[in-house]
Amino acid sequence: MTDTVPHGPDTARRVVEAVWRMDSAKIVAALTRTVRDLDLAEDLAGQALVEALEQWPDTGVPRNPAAWLTAVATRRAIDGWRRRDRLDERYATLARELRDDAAGFDTDAWDPDRIDDDVLRLMFVACHPVLNRNAQVALTLRVVGGLTSDEIAKAFLTRTTAVQQRIVRAKKTLTAARVPFEVPAREEFPERLGAVLGVVYLIFNEGYAASSGEEWIRKDLGDEALRLGRVLAELLPGEPEVHGLVALMELTASRFAARTTPSGEPVLLADQDRTRWDRAQINRGLAALARADAIGRGRGPYGLQAAIAECHSRAPTFEDTDWDRIVLLYDILARVAPSPVVDLNRAAALSMARGPAAALEDIDRLVASGALAGYHLLPSVRGELLRRLGRAVEARGELLEAARLTGNERERSVLLAKAEEVRESFGL
Repeated sequence: MTDTVPHGPDTARRVVEAVWRMDSAKIVAALTRTVRDLDLAEDLAGQALVEALEQWPDTGVPRNPAAWLTAVATRRAIDGWRRRDRLDERYATLARELRDDAAGFDTDAWDPDRIDDDVLRLMFVACHPVLNRNAQVALTLRVVGGLTSDEIAKAFLTRTTAVQQRIVRAKKTLTAARVPFEVPAREEFPERLGAVLGVVYLIFNEGYAASSGEEWIRKDLGDEALRLGRVLAELLPGEPEVHGLVALMELTASRFAARTTPSGEPVLLADQDRTRWDRAQINRGLAALARADAIGRGRGPYGLQAAIAECHSRAPTFEDTDWDRIVLLYDILARVAPSPVVDLNRAAALSMARGPAAALEDIDRLVASGALAGYHLLPSVRGELLRRLGRAVEARGELLEAARLTGNERERSVLLAKAEEVRESFGL
């Protein structure tokens, strides 16, 4: 079934892009289950997208576009098997089954939640131990998170070409290893769980603060990461870090409504209307953190970050935030999971607890190390500290550099506005 009024090419393209952005993981996951080949599944989905761009301007957009794309891609798989010169009986049988399914495919009744398990399977396939950790995370961010190579490169703080090569090699490795499309046996979870949690975390981060584009928040990504986290928590109730990650995402997502103006402009933490924070979601996050603690194995990296988010959630105002406790939690996090990004966040918290001068020393050490070269938040934080210290010329230069480095248009506008404010305030 389609709309009664056809849409023009531009409208159809926007709809296709929106559907792919929201449902690509579910479409590719369903196709991977069918064809047992991730690379082929992506190719089939891409062919279905092309067909949609050709047909929808004339026929109208289907009421369930994702279902239409899945059905078309499935039929293409069947056609491909039929065209083979030598089609073995296994494929012939599967093709007949798929033909019957496709013939009776009710797109109006299609429920995207029916393939939630497929997405979870796809995550575990992409995080198979035949791949190294970087390849696992990059591939899963691409096929599950729907992130572009540029966005993944920013998450890894590396080059886009390196990410593209990593993903291509990962797909070839999975195909050569004939990795089954299934959730692994429970005893195999430990060797994959770290990568799966890492991917969910990075998908959520991209939703919380998009690395590129014109939107500061990609709520669709944040919601999907949180949904996957909740599924994992049900699957693995005895894993504290699963609950810790869910707690972190719940507490952080509770601020989504207050993070932008009605027109989409960013609202920074200090300026947010805390009455708009979702108290029910905060309570869910606190409950998840309590479940993690009740297991009794101590807090890991996600649990510690959730504890930091808890400090913000419990503070009635920005000024009432327990910054000393946040600094302490970052100190522990830096020992448990050392990272230059953790050091940067700790310095930002330290500036609130003990003033900008102490924090600037830590920031300058980070700059000298080169560990975060090209990362826009480093000059952003340094610029803010310099502004508070009255070093206006340097502050403005750092803020302009941060604006140059960020790929997000909304964030660039905020940074440029800060730089202009410094110029006007100090008469530069």
